[in-house]
Amino acid sequence: MHFALGVITLICAWRWGDWRNWKQYHHTMMYFALGNLLYNFLSANHFLWKLNPDFMPNHSMTEMVYTFVTFPATALLFLTNYPDGRKKKRLHYLQWIGIYVIVEWFFRDTGRILYQHGWSLMWSAIFDITMFPMLRLHYKRPLLAYAISAVLCVFWVMLFDVPVDVPIEKRGG
Repeated sequence: MHFALGVITLICAWRWGDWRNWKQYHHTMMYFALGNLLYNFLSANHFLWKLNPDFMPNHSMTEMVYTFVTFPATALLFLTNYPDGRKKKRLHYLQWIGIYVIVEWFFRDTGRILYQHGWSLMWSAIFDITMFPMLRLHYKRPLLAYAISAVLCVFWVMLFDVPVDVPIEKRGG
C-alpha cells in the first residue's frame, strides 16, 4: 500500500502539478524530504511511528519512497494548486490535512503504520495542521520556516522524550 500510495501521488502530481515551473517549488519539495530524513535520523532508535512494509523489503526502503516520491510530489501538488482568497486557502489546508489524516487512519487500521512511545493518529493530525502551513511558509520565506522548524523539532523531541544520543569517542591518551 505504501508503494501504491507513492505511485498514486506521483500520477496525481504529473496530472495536476505545475511541472513546467517545478524549479520554483524544488526547494520546498526538498525541505519536505529533509524533514522526513531528519525524523528518521533523530528517532532511529526511538521511532514514534513505524511503517509496516508491504511491497518494499523493510521500513527504511518504505521511508525512502515517502522521502523521495510521496512527500516531494505532495509539496508540488499543494503549492501549485494554492488558491487565492482567505476562504479558499482555509479549504485548501483542510483538504490536504484531511487527505493525510484519512490515508493514515486507513493505514493504521490495516496495520501498515504502527504507533509507539505515545504517538497516535491525533498527534499525526496535529502535526499535519502545522506541516502544511510550514510548507507554504517555506515557499514564501524559507529562512523563517527553517528557524520555526528547528523550534518545532526541539518541541517534538522533548514532548515525546526522543533520546538524541550523541556518542563521544574515547580517545587514547
